[in-house]
Amino acid sequence: MTSIKRLAFIGNSLPRRCGIATFTTDLRQAVATFQPDVDACIVAMTNRGHTYKYPPVVRIEIKDDRLQDYVDAAAALNGGQFDAVSLQHEFGIFGGEAGSHIVALLSRLNMPIISTLHTILAEPTPAQRDVLNRIIELSSRVIVMANKGRDLLRTIYRVPAEKIEVIPHGIPDIPLVGSSPAKEKLGFGGRSVILTFGLLSPNKGIEVMIDAMPAILSRHPNTVYVVLGATHPNLVQDEGEAYREDLVARARERGVEESVVFLDQFVDQATLLDFISMCDVYVTPYLSEAQMTSGTLAYSFGCGKPIVSTPYWHAQELLADGRGTIVPFGDATAIGQATADLLCDGVRRQAMGEQAYTASRPMTWACSADRYLKVFETAVPGQKFRVIPGTGSTASARDSKALPELQTSHFLAMCDDTGLFQHAVYSVPDRSHGYCIDDNARALLLSCALDHPREQGFPESVSSRFASFIQHAWNPDTKRFRNFMGFDRRWLEDRGSEDSQGRALWAVGECARGDADEARRGWARWLFIEAMPTALTFGSPRAWAFALLGLNAYCAVAEDKAEADRLRRLLSERLMSVFKAVATPDWLWFEEGLAYDNARLPQALIECGLATRNAAQIEVGLTSLRWLMMQQTTKAGLFRPVGTAGFQDTRKPPEMFDQQPIEASATISACLAAWRADGDDAWTADAASAFAWFRGANDLSTSLIDDSTGACRDGLHPDRPNENRGGESVVSYLLSLAEMRELARSTQAFENPLSVQVLRA
Repeated sequence: MTSIKRLAFIGNSLPRRCGIATFTTDLRQAVATFQPDVDACIVAMTNRGHTYKYPPVVRIEIKDDRLQDYVDAAAALNGGQFDAVSLQHEFGIFGGEAGSHIVALLSRLNMPIISTLHTILAEPTPAQRDVLNRIIELSSRVIVMANKGRDLLRTIYRVPAEKIEVIPHGIPDIPLVGSSPAKEKLGFGGRSVILTFGLLSPNKGIEVMIDAMPAILSRHPNTVYVVLGATHPNLVQDEGEAYREDLVARARERGVEESVVFLDQFVDQATLLDFISMCDVYVTPYLSEAQMTSGTLAYSFGCGKPIVSTPYWHAQELLADGRGTIVPFGDATAIGQATADLLCDGVRRQAMGEQAYTASRPMTWACSADRYLKVFETAVPGQKFRVIPGTGSTASARDSKALPELQTSHFLAMCDDTGLFQHAVYSVPDRSHGYCIDDNARALLLSCALDHPREQGFPESVSSRFASFIQHAWNPDTKRFRNFMGFDRRWLEDRGSEDSQGRALWAVGECARGDADEARRGWARWLFIEAMPTALTFGSPRAWAFALLGLNAYCAVAEDKAEADRLRRLLSERLMSVFKAVATPDWLWFEEGLAYDNARLPQALIECGLATRNAAQIEVGLTSLRWLMMQQTTKAGLFRPVGTAGFQDTRKPPEMFDQQPIEASATISACLAAWRADGDDAWTADAASAFAWFRGANDLSTSLIDDSTGACRDGLHPDRPNENRGGESVVSYLLSLAEMRELARSTQAFENPLSVQVLRA
């Protein structure tokens, strides 16, 4: 008996015509037969423009190009309390770039995911690598059907060995029989039969076998080559039956049209087994080595048929040690000679078939079902392995992996001699929205962060313009900073919001502490003293936090800081008070809802507590940040920032979208402050997870970054990234990258916390 009661198999399903549909259907049936008390169903992928009359075992249907279907399917699986999900992954059956839509489903599941990888590419495109990395990362275990698959996962994708299972492609359990009865039944009595079956497409190498037929017929005239299979549906959609017609014409040109039979059929398993039973030699003349799994090869091998094949990966492994004959790719002479040799040598042919049949007994569907169920049983919820986005590697937290270089060309393109533009249309600065102090304050923070011997800082003229913008924003009449400025350099208001005041104080405080220019540090100290009293009027906890971050920086270098210390104490006490007033055992936060820049609140308390040695403040900061990370971490260990659609909702779980870079940036800063406070490496893992969000470890499996320019997309919508690349986004990314690079430089324990093997889930 098994503790598994409900299983869902995600893949294609019959009557859709493809190998994954056949495999998914057969595997589900095998599990249901082997363990009848397990409720096993299929989540079927339906390709665009098609409809299928699915059997009742298909409980959920997903239109492959509709992202919402994936989200809905995840909700249905979670609601159905399934014990595990078995994903059948093949490139081309899921929507999105490189099939990335499936990640939107997997990342939402709250049960173990076991992924069977039908194709593992040795040279994937960046998008294919990213998607497969994400699937591996979200899976408790991954299953491959050949040892070559395990080797590629270990060497190319750096998957830990203990995460990989090798379970061969399943086969029907039928007796070893002679070919004559099936030949009579199918109308080929008295002839020697060569068989190839499967969906017809150019990579199958049928033309090579047709070219070999004249030589075979010269030695064994009574031979027929049967090509069983419908043309691949994708090929039909793109080209119609042109490929099949070309093959027919090729047979006619070679003078073998009477000995080559094309059967344009997609047959059921019983009929297929009859065709395999009647053949004397089975041939797979595939043209590419990168064929990890062949169901047609496995079925013919399991029926005890002598096989001639080209050396693609699955064939090399299955037919080794005399269990079949291997010939070079595209070599009609070699494949013709090997096939004719077998047809002319009945004793050898029989011995090879018997050897294959004996070796195949552990591959029966009953054996496969037993092994799959054991993997399902041992899969541990939350057992996730972090894969470094863009590299395919997994490593321990103390391994060194290089972070990206810090490129600033897009940032500089977003600036003019006034300051940093707010918005962009794609990557083009949008002058119509002008400037704001929020973004120029962040730009000044970035300028200070890049004041490091191993970073390429900004030219002096660039750094000074951000300080100049803030100076110009200061309104001495109101003792407030203005925020929004039009492109014509006219201020659109007399004073900005409390949060913009707080951000300006933060930037000026950091400038006072860390700007490269001594005179500008002096300016910043003067302006901070002028502006800081306004913080006492703030009613926003977020504005208090921004001001506190500035006060922490200013107090670190100020000679006369009595008033700043008093203000820091008052604002930190206010944050502590609102936390105590609002927090409950299940809502450990400062406000009744979550909004933007959330992590800055615990960060401010942690940094303030460190500076003033206030253990209570540090504890509240750590507690609230841990709780926030729980809200921003999926069950698969993926960072998911609070979406803008849920801002200010009272005590509700965060909305998923829209996700914005500012949230990831704030989270990284806060987690690194927490790490400095208590030394727990889990915080650097959380910071790494938030940084990985920028680079593709997100719900859409899409990188927001252009590494060549440093541009950052403005966030993630439910179905696509926001293609605009505005000021806030690029500064958020560059600030985060600068922090991660500084951490990598400053710690001897590990050079790059982005390399994390196991993250807290």
